[in-house]
Amino acid sequence: MRKTFSLAMLCLLLSLGSRAQTTKPAAQKDLSAYLVQDSLLIPTKVGAQISALVVRKKNVAEKQAAILSFTIYARLSDINKAIEAADKGYVGVVAYTRGKKNSPDEAVPYEYDGRDATAVIDWISKQPWSNQKVAMYGGSYNGFTQWAATKHLHPALKTIVTSASASPGLDVPMTNNVVMNFLFSWTYYTTNNKLLDNADYNNKQWNDLDDRWYAAGTPYPTLDSLLGRPKNKIFRRWLAHPSYDSYWQSMIPYQDDFAKIDIPILSTTGYFDGGQIGEMYYYREHLKYNPKAEHYLLVGPYGHFGAQGYPDSVYNGYKIDPVAQIPIHDIIYQWFDYILKGGPKPTVLKDKVNYQLMGANQWLSAPSLKQMANDSLVLYLSNARDQEVFKLSDKKPLKEAFLKQEIDFKDRSNKHSYFWLRNITYDTLFHNGLMFYSKPLPEAVNLTSNFTGQMKVMINKKDMDYSVVLFELTPEGKYFYLSYFMGRASYAANHSKRKLLVPGKKETLPFSNTYLSVKKLSKGSRIVALVNINKSASEQINYGTGKDVNLESIKDAKEPLQVKWYNDSYIKLPILR
Repeated sequence: MRKTFSLAMLCLLLSLGSRAQTTKPAAQKDLSAYLVQDSLLIPTKVGAQISALVVRKKNVAEKQAAILSFTIYARLSDINKAIEAADKGYVGVVAYTRGKKNSPDEAVPYEYDGRDATAVIDWISKQPWSNQKVAMYGGSYNGFTQWAATKHLHPALKTIVTSASASPGLDVPMTNNVVMNFLFSWTYYTTNNKLLDNADYNNKQWNDLDDRWYAAGTPYPTLDSLLGRPKNKIFRRWLAHPSYDSYWQSMIPYQDDFAKIDIPILSTTGYFDGGQIGEMYYYREHLKYNPKAEHYLLVGPYGHFGAQGYPDSVYNGYKIDPVAQIPIHDIIYQWFDYILKGGPKPTVLKDKVNYQLMGANQWLSAPSLKQMANDSLVLYLSNARDQEVFKLSDKKPLKEAFLKQEIDFKDRSNKHSYFWLRNITYDTLFHNGLMFYSKPLPEAVNLTSNFTGQMKVMINKKDMDYSVVLFELTPEGKYFYLSYFMGRASYAANHSKRKLLVPGKKETLPFSNTYLSVKKLSKGSRIVALVNINKSASEQINYGTGKDVNLESIKDAKEPLQVKWYNDSYIKLPILR
């Protein structure tokens, strides 16, 4: 698989490549016990045709509920998912984004999946074997398709179980309005043929392309021409919408759409899951607009795979607490039995929010995200030194001061990256940003949600992309990765509307769209914040002119970016005492 410095590449969609495994491998099945329809074409109202396969157990007289997976990842092994559903007393259905498998249409990710999935649900509900009950499950792209279906909620859709769900326009192809390169190669992977183009996707050409683009400093849309391929219509259409506008909003529930979603839902994600931002967006928005929704959250120390299926016992060097090593895929089917057959609710779901406290071998629960914490720790970015680093002060500064940082975008001999999830723990942090340490914690506390903050800055340009990465420095001298923020300053107040910074003016940049992390922080530990500017080969480079970032090139770099980070900037950690 291709190497990269992008969190999303390692933990989000690439992890659904040719080697993805979120269910246990199925032994070769004797199909004589099943009724298999593997070449179905389901028509939609607009004339598109959706490829699907259906598996039922023979000699079942009663009508049954259907378990549906709707996906762009077309594989010959998908029949195993449908067989599993049939073995568990359901009808198994796998359907594909238009243009995939046997569909004669053009493959277009994201844009039509909501209505197309609804057409499949409608078709299922009208089959003689259907009891008019459909449930959906899946992760990443397959989590997105479920939420897309709820935007056009069909009465036969009775529940969804969404895991590590992508949210187009919010975490793919851009996070906090910064577009990431890995989606460029992904478009070829999923649309080059009727299945998946693994040979193309796993080729080292993509790393080479990232490095060549970075060295050349050409505008971002030239990735396709640098690759020697025709214009990538899909990727360029995405780039034409740098704000979270109606193009993206049409794909998934938006604002009041969430109020109409009245079916029970289970969401699963992980602290190290590259799809967490998307999954948590859906969870927060659903409860915001429908506070009484029967929507449960299960979250633990999982990566993108583990959050969907069977968690690893060790993740990127971190030994997961034994109590967290639970079979999430099995819990998903327990949920289906609970909703569709009147079985017991999965025992791990003690309340609406269920989360594993890393380092304590303990599950906690709360009625809501807000009630996960009962206190907060506010730390300011001080200009005072603590040996080789700066202080994170728990006192608001009485006198204004700042730290300077300078980034020369013309200099391609170095890179500035926000990415640290190659490992969970580090002996040393090599970096070229600004590092801040808190005082040792006087007592152990539980970090119980995502950190937020507010940067007070002055720059000499009109925009910048920046990051804040959070660690615990343990008494043993190990850095434990906790969470991060990466985003574009001009969208700090509103993902849907760009507001440029005024050069030479002190500006306020609030941020909140960070990764949720829950961990017992030891007595004597320090909180570490690493602040930096984005300048890497893995995502867009914002040169700060205020133009469309897609049109900028190294010619726009000119004088270095000069940043003043003011000492009334702060981070806020929600804690449970």
